[in-house]
Amino acid sequence: MGEGAVLGDDDLWLFNEGAHTRLYERLGAQLLADGGAHVGVWAPNAAEVSVIGDFNGWSSGKDRLEPQGRSGIWHGHVGRLAAGDRYKLHLRSRVRGYEVDKADPFAFRAEVPPRTASVAWDLDYEWGDDAWMSRRGAANALDAPMAIYEVHLGSWRHAEGHRRSLSYREIAEPLARYVNETGYTHVELMPVMEHPFYGSWGYQITGYFSPTSRFGTPQDFMALVDTLHQHGIGVILDWVPSHFPDDQHGLGYFDGTHLYEHADPRKGFHPDWKSLIFNYDRYEVRSFLLSSAHFWLDRYHADGLRVDAVASMLYLDYSRGPGEWVPNEHGGNENLGALRFLKKLNETVYADFPDVQTFAEESTAWPMVSRPTDVGGLGFGLKWDMGWMHDTLQYFERDPIHRRYAQDELTFRAVYAFTENFTLPLSHDEVVHGKGSLLSKMPGDRWQQLANLRALLGYQYGQPGKKLLFMGDDMASEMEWDHDDQLPWWILQRPDHEGVRRWVERLNHLVRTEPALHELDVEPAGFEWVDASDTAASVLSFLRHPRRDDRGRPVSAEGRDVLVVANLTPVPRSDYAIGVPIGGRWVELANSDGRELGGSGAGNLGGVDARARPMHGRRWSLPLVLPPLSVLFLAPREPGSPASQDGERGVAS
Repeated sequence: MGEGAVLGDDDLWLFNEGAHTRLYERLGAQLLADGGAHVGVWAPNAAEVSVIGDFNGWSSGKDRLEPQGRSGIWHGHVGRLAAGDRYKLHLRSRVRGYEVDKADPFAFRAEVPPRTASVAWDLDYEWGDDAWMSRRGAANALDAPMAIYEVHLGSWRHAEGHRRSLSYREIAEPLARYVNETGYTHVELMPVMEHPFYGSWGYQITGYFSPTSRFGTPQDFMALVDTLHQHGIGVILDWVPSHFPDDQHGLGYFDGTHLYEHADPRKGFHPDWKSLIFNYDRYEVRSFLLSSAHFWLDRYHADGLRVDAVASMLYLDYSRGPGEWVPNEHGGNENLGALRFLKKLNETVYADFPDVQTFAEESTAWPMVSRPTDVGGLGFGLKWDMGWMHDTLQYFERDPIHRRYAQDELTFRAVYAFTENFTLPLSHDEVVHGKGSLLSKMPGDRWQQLANLRALLGYQYGQPGKKLLFMGDDMASEMEWDHDDQLPWWILQRPDHEGVRRWVERLNHLVRTEPALHELDVEPAGFEWVDASDTAASVLSFLRHPRRDDRGRPVSAEGRDVLVVANLTPVPRSDYAIGVPIGGRWVELANSDGRELGGSGAGNLGGVDARARPMHGRRWSLPLVLPPLSVLFLAPREPGSPASQDGERGVAS
């Protein structure tokens, strides 16, 4: 509990300029060490604002706030407000005498839904993650291994013998153990911010400064993040500055006017989600959202923010037909206010937290999403590659007999793979709303479905870019995700499903230990096709390269090329020649067809010697056994190998 920050002239100026990033230290209910609280709220069109709650019998007019100049902020001291008190803000508008009780937009805690009051609370907590915080910059860097486990807290696991979600503290240790066991580097939590409708999965937020009380207190959520950090696991939070629900206690029509949202429904109402769209042209709304983003990075030690639905923010005509949207001042469909906000968001986040990452879930071809703002980009650290997700799943859903005609669905990505810093997601969006599980998408009998799934995951991990898997995908869940139920943990007792999890564990180990599979994830020098033209056999092969110095030697002692070969039909192939840049022994690092994984056990007996037979523009070649529906990873036996022998460089086919 602090001394209660004073709202100064600089705060008012920064707020009205759309440049305040720490409003959570000034507005809301700031509890005082000697009792009571300073309370502040933005309500420029209010005629009267008072705080109501347990402490005053929910009686309006007793504890009034005062306007602060022309800032639109109302502020005051409420002497009887104490930690744990439920409270709301009673607003009487200057517009048509409208009166309403609103939750505090800056509250640190809310009642458990469906109750809607705010709860006065402090954010005192003794963190134990100093070691992680001091080194997280390296763990979050673009050249670091990043394998992200996407989690919905309410349905990851239920309490033993009960149909209820685990609390923040209950889930902390088992989640950390599972993530460490399976080898992920980061956890991404679907929105934890307070939301009224559980079925929105947190994507329709009313509490932009409060973790949902469904699973515990703010300190309980801090303990979850702290535990993950102490296990060496990064924490990314989904964050939704794109839209919000119209529940009466929330931000909508806040002071009797459309304060946070556009008044014109062609700009302020989202037709897909029946929600309200922030008015990014209003400076105070930008300050509100900037402060929310900084809040989670500051007070909750989050290591990154994944910004949801960026495409819906960028385009004025998103999901709208002719006549249903309003062009910008230049006659275009770009939302100029949203562009300014997103650039400011990334500029301020990286200025204050240079060791975190921001991720854009952006589904269009908007250019330079993950490029710096000073060269015309939006400034995100990484962008989800939604095109890869769509094209790759479309390919793998095909019967293998037809895949020869669709190989470009896999190879097309190479055309744009380095135009952005990409994350390759297989997210929750692909296993809901009747889409089925990843396993159910795969063609063939049960053995082939599992083999196809292992091949899909192997292909994902072989490609350049950071990796993301939704919970349950790594155990080959047979049912699509249900937010009301827990994951089918019992399924891991079956060897073939445990085999998929062990395959993901192996892939995560490779990403961590092989520099070629992470150092140049976002640079063209890290990827080279060997052969993408064998459509008849549906075989693709490519090399991943580590970072090298001017003499062609890997920068890291463990660095070496990694060859990835995918055989995407059920036909096994023997003595299949793949060109490689150097001779000697190549070891088989991983094979998705391993018997211990549920496969047939075909492979290369741990390795193969290169032959001096030219292939694919290279002097050497490997005579490989390609198991059915498989992905292989091979590398020269000795790390530190040069790029090629005799000064030769391979050429792409």
